[in-house]
Amino acid sequence: MDSTQTPQATELLQAQTHIYNHIFNNINSMCLKSSVQLGIPDAIHNHGKPITLPELVSSLKLHPGKTVPLYRLMRMLVYSGFFVTTKTADGQEAYDLTLPSKLLVKSNPNCLSSFVLALLWPDYVASGHFLGDWFKNDKLEDTVYDQAHGMEFWEYNSRNPEYNEIFNEAMASDSRMMNLVIGDRKGIFDGLNSIVDVGGGNGSLGKVISGNLPNLQYTVLERAQVVGSLEGTKNLNYVAGDMFKHVPSADATLLKLVLHCFNDEECVKILKNCKNAIAGKGKDGKVFVIDVVLDETNKQDELTETKLLFDILMMLVVNGRQRTEKEWAKMFKDAGFSHYKISPLLGVRSLIEVYP
Repeated sequence: MDSTQTPQATELLQAQTHIYNHIFNNINSMCLKSSVQLGIPDAIHNHGKPITLPELVSSLKLHPGKTVPLYRLMRMLVYSGFFVTTKTADGQEAYDLTLPSKLLVKSNPNCLSSFVLALLWPDYVASGHFLGDWFKNDKLEDTVYDQAHGMEFWEYNSRNPEYNEIFNEAMASDSRMMNLVIGDRKGIFDGLNSIVDVGGGNGSLGKVISGNLPNLQYTVLERAQVVGSLEGTKNLNYVAGDMFKHVPSADATLLKLVLHCFNDEECVKILKNCKNAIAGKGKDGKVFVIDVVLDETNKQDELTETKLLFDILMMLVVNGRQRTEKEWAKMFKDAGFSHYKISPLLGVRSLIEVYP
């Protein structure tokens, strides 16, 4: 840097760079999405060893004229931590997978490729462009998604079967990640004979839990259009219903990434129905909530940033939010529960055990 620049000028240029980086952050997302669309993680995985640029071009069946653009894309993805460069035996540069890109390989049981495609779907991302306009209108019942598309998110899904399928698979892939932790958490189900997964989608989490606990009767409560044609197993069954109206009786209920989709009033209504559902178990019943708990200190780290971005996402797409422990506590109290316990669980989420 020019030594004649004043400290003030240096700080201003750093501030400019900070603004540029936030403007360009969406390009990072698009690079990630393109790697999934092209199948780059699968190409490297199937190659069985680090792959050179010409080999990658050939594997992806790209025109040779796209070699330099692909190099530039890979350079960005390497910088972002999705791939790593190494040297082959003859000294050529080659690309290999990192842990994040291994989660994008289709044969990985915990593959998150559908999650990338669903949350970077053009219309899904477009709602963010309407955030400023949304703040200016007086229609408090409308979401930003309403402002962008003239309909709520769930209606958009029902009208767009292609996206609905991708979104449901994205939620299922997220639930399958529970395989990584459920083995160490079996003890939380001790003393329980039955559980209802409220808003449990197509039962991906249910398959994980019921598969690990064959003596636990597991019921997935979901909208009829989601579970109408699904077949259960010996200890897993599906029930069509509305969690705002009734939750079937059980020893426990589970809400995974459900409550963050709704406002406090709606959440209290759902929680009260869950409390009624476990009444037969007395004080031994409980409600499991798997959701985000915001850190009130707002530490400057990647986990906190992800949680805060997740909170804005809920504001963009639905009428929900992420909550601090104090906000969770108030909601549980308003729903009639006596106490709760929070444990870190999986990445940005926590496990909250709520007691009558």
